[in-house]
Amino acid sequence: MSLLLFTAPAFILYTIFLLIPTIGGMYYSFTDWNGLNPDYDFIGLANFTEALREDPDFMNSLWFTLKYVLFMIFLQNGIALLLAVLIESRTKSKGLFRTIFFMPNMISTIISAFMWTFVFSQVLPQLAERFAITFLNQSWLGDPQYSFYSILTVSLWNGVGYMMIIYLAALQGVPQSLKEAAIIDGASPLQTLRSVVLPMITHAVTICFFLTLNGAFKVFEVVYGLTGGGPGRATQVITMNIYEEAFSNNFRYGYASAKSVILFVIVLIFTLIQITVMKKREVEA
Repeated sequence: MSLLLFTAPAFILYTIFLLIPTIGGMYYSFTDWNGLNPDYDFIGLANFTEALREDPDFMNSLWFTLKYVLFMIFLQNGIALLLAVLIESRTKSKGLFRTIFFMPNMISTIISAFMWTFVFSQVLPQLAERFAITFLNQSWLGDPQYSFYSILTVSLWNGVGYMMIIYLAALQGVPQSLKEAAIIDGASPLQTLRSVVLPMITHAVTICFFLTLNGAFKVFEVVYGLTGGGPGRATQVITMNIYEEAFSNNFRYGYASAKSVILFVIVLIFTLIQITVMKKREVEA
């Protein structure tokens, strides 16, 4: 009974601010409610049919989000793991480097986006002009060819440090004796990493992949702050499309709720697949 009383405040807050709105959103996804008028009609699966068959903007935002998720999963975890290995291999200044690479994560994502907007629009053109580096003088936020990579750069800058800390914690749990035994047996540093270290930290890889996957699907602030989904709708992610449908232009709350349910199902499927695959690798390791 005491344990139930201890967890009751958290459960009540979870129910009020997450569980009830989630159930309400699922219900409204089957209606034509505009979010303002108390009257609405139950329309069944019409919202889902429209989103999947008749809304090219939604489908484009979905494909753009999937592209972003794919890049983030491999780049963020690859860079974070590389930094963790390099920092862990140092005998001095580990704390300094941990702090330096983690600091961007302490800055709000929207603030980071505004900072980098200044870098892309003001700093890089000045550097290109002063040092004759013509590649830097691009429309990083206004050209669809480069805007995706601008978003990716800011997301990685802001998020790699957090994953790095998780990998560092896992690396510190690998017994030094195992690595020394591998070196004595003639293994190179790369072979030691692949055959000894990585199998020992598969649990951390699972966690980091899970966090990256969920965060990438729900990305909003960095895109909103950098490009606003533009130019046109070239960089509009699925969360921005839902936001626009519900609050910005159309006020089709029921339709936006249906899109949210679709996003929830997609994230759930990808998460279950990722966890299942990674857990099997943990068992094999």
